[in-house]
Amino acid sequence: MLRKRVVTALWGIPLIVLAIWFDEPLAWFTVLAAVWGMLAAVEFYRLTGVSKVLPLAVCGLLFTLLFILFPHFQGNLNILPLSLLLTAAVAIPLILLVFLPHKEGLFHDWVWTLGGILYIGWLMSFMVALRLEAGRDWLYLAFFATFGSDTAAYFVGRAIGRHKLAPRISPGKTWEGTVAGLFGAVLISLLFTLSTPLQLPLGYGHAVILGVLISVFGQLGDLIESLLKRNFGVKDSGNLMPGHGGLLDRLDSVLFAGVVVYLWYFMVKA
Repeated sequence: MLRKRVVTALWGIPLIVLAIWFDEPLAWFTVLAAVWGMLAAVEFYRLTGVSKVLPLAVCGLLFTLLFILFPHFQGNLNILPLSLLLTAAVAIPLILLVFLPHKEGLFHDWVWTLGGILYIGWLMSFMVALRLEAGRDWLYLAFFATFGSDTAAYFVGRAIGRHKLAPRISPGKTWEGTVAGLFGAVLISLLFTLSTPLQLPLGYGHAVILGVLISVFGQLGDLIESLLKRNFGVKDSGNLMPGHGGLLDRLDSVLFAGVVVYLWYFMVKA
């Protein structure tokens, strides 16, 4: 398992680094986010059973993609255009229910359709907006602090973890790993205060606070996805990333971390 995780990281991390760094001739991170988000949404809809209702699944994938691409058309996450997109995402699948031949359980499927749109599409749009508005370095912080948190939590939890964090949701997670994750994210955040090409306008105190927030919300995101899988009786959302599970499994933490860093940047800029 560990060997597979390392091999996947050896190609996955450079891919993310390059996609964030280069933005010509295409916005490569947006391309990566769109592909990653769409495949994760496919996993989500398979997991929740929405894929059995093809029109709803297609509608969900379309709106997921629109949310991911939205910052390019709007320039930022302004309220009015976002409200219109959100209204369409709620109303159009709802209207679609009237025209579907099988009526049983459709509202259940509509809820999960909307859930996938918001969970993956809307939350991922914050990372795309972060790259467009703040530049590459803030997005690097979101990803690498999350990776630092996940890595520290994984290895420390395996080595010395004794006290279960949430045994009914994710039996493998421990309080020892959680605390290690906090330190891992803070350490990475502090590296972004150093005089390097990736230096950010962060004081030491702010870097520590931001690292803690990234780790806390990233680990909450991980637990949320674990709860989702437990509710549907599966271990992984897919198998596209050996040692890690599916693409949704690798997206769970960074989705929330991206929102945290975007909101932090927004407040700093304001």
